[in-house]
Amino acid sequence: MQCSWKAVLLLALASIAIQYTAIRTFTAKSFHTCPGLAEAGLAERPCEEGPTFAYNLSRKTPALILATTRSGSSFVGQLFNQHLDVFYLFEPLYHVQNTLIPRFTQGKSPADFFFHMLGASRDLLRSLYDCDLYFLENYIKPPPVNHTTDRIFRRGASRVLCSRPVCDPPGSPDLVLEEGDCVRKCGLLTLPVAAEACRERSHVAIKTVRVPEVNDLRALVEDPRLNLKVIQLVRDPRGILASRSETFRDTYRLWRLWYGTGRKPYNLDVTQLTTVCEDFSNSVSTGLMRPSWLKGKYMLVRYEDLARNPMKKTEEIYGFLGIPLDGHVARWIQNNTRADPTLAKHKYGTVRNSAATAEKWRFRLSYDIVAFAQSTCQQVLAQLGYKIAGSEEELKNPSISLVEERDFRPFS
Repeated sequence: MQCSWKAVLLLALASIAIQYTAIRTFTAKSFHTCPGLAEAGLAERPCEEGPTFAYNLSRKTPALILATTRSGSSFVGQLFNQHLDVFYLFEPLYHVQNTLIPRFTQGKSPADFFFHMLGASRDLLRSLYDCDLYFLENYIKPPPVNHTTDRIFRRGASRVLCSRPVCDPPGSPDLVLEEGDCVRKCGLLTLPVAAEACRERSHVAIKTVRVPEVNDLRALVEDPRLNLKVIQLVRDPRGILASRSETFRDTYRLWRLWYGTGRKPYNLDVTQLTTVCEDFSNSVSTGLMRPSWLKGKYMLVRYEDLARNPMKKTEEIYGFLGIPLDGHVARWIQNNTRADPTLAKHKYGTVRNSAATAEKWRFRLSYDIVAFAQSTCQQVLAQLGYKIAGSEEELKNPSISLVEERDFRPFS
């Protein structure tokens, strides 16, 4: 049987049309992947429940602040939170972690927990960047009633969630609530209203300390529908150790005991330090190798550089993201980087004299502890340009900087 060239051409064109229709149908729908929920036993409602939104058709700029605890991430988050055209969320992955931990306390390995945590986190991030806050309800306990809840973690750290129209506090329309006043004065959070506030803004920024390495984000970074950009915040591991020892006093009790007695406890949990250094090293190694999947998508920021010159570094960050820097951010930097740190209301506060804070750790750790940290984290200290303190005198001398000049330009 012979076919004319016209028939073959018609068949080819029909096939192309069918494929194009299928692709358009798929990309126009909200990207809800529920394997992470199902595998963790969390598929309590159908994935498609709630409104669906065209996935990033407005071409929002999605930004992820990838950090670790006590690295200055709350401060960096505020650089986005203060921007009037940015919808900012503080640690939404807390809800994923808080929900999954009880389900993996028995009979499951840490690797199993990490696998499920990572999968569920990626699915949630996809939805949040799409302004689909309904997906978050899977991880809020107790479950929201009629899409309202008072259980959003650190809601007060998000300006949008504490101002009109999401919140309607008494007083001036321009009133900006302090974090502690937000929940008390705003009451329940109505998720559909918050989602609408998200869609009205041009950009979405999320901060997390619950993803260890940039490699864990590859599936999101490579998703062409997202166009995600990652800002990895790092800090001198010695400074992180000092800050955690002061903030989490019970958890880091043995480190404080070492500082107080001068003797290293035999049962010291060194993973509290080594995990930070290994995650930093693995992630930074990937970033500095400049793989093609990170081109134009990754920026490495040292906390020390930001603390010393906050306005210049903030301009670089916004330039990398392609977002205009507004006056509210500039004023916030002016008011919050030259202040008396005693004005901070709680341990996660962002009011500080940033330049003085950057290397304050040098006077909070003994040289024995610093020498141990330097030996343990030698590789990542060299990668990030942090100098070794060779003696007690060098450590305590403020005129000697322990931070090298480095130019970590974004990979473009």
